[in-house]
Amino acid sequence: MKKILVLNGPNINTLGKREPQIYGNIALADIEERIDRLAKELKFEIEFFQTNHEGKIVDKIQSCYKDFFGIIINPAAFTHTSVAIRDALAAVSIPTIEVHISNIYAREDFRHKSYIAPVVLGQISGLGVDGYLFALRALAGLE
Repeated sequence: MKKILVLNGPNINTLGKREPQIYGNIALADIEERIDRLAKELKFEIEFFQTNHEGKIVDKIQSCYKDFFGIIINPAAFTHTSVAIRDALAAVSIPTIEVHISNIYAREDFRHKSYIAPVVLGQISGLGVDGYLFALRALAGLE
């Protein structure tokens, strides 16, 4: 069974409590349950990883080389700051989709720049937690 990594960056572990007017009331565990359910239907194995530390994200991406079919990443605040995560994604050459729960282009100006977008297949922004499911379906379409 092909594996997909769902990688979440800083503060995603606080979903359900953090700024519900922007991110909604659903907790990360509930999002993971929805993703896992769809993955089973699509015949994918999912690995979830969340951290607040940039270096751990880089290490995790590098560990995916040759073992993963795809990556779904919500780099959160690192979207706008991390050349290191961008370079790690470019180096592994694994099909990757960037996901954001909120519409980053309708928010503060500093959120309008993604260092990640130029090295991934696509970006889903502003469609809530369903963005993860759309990303999974998009990766399934690459088979």
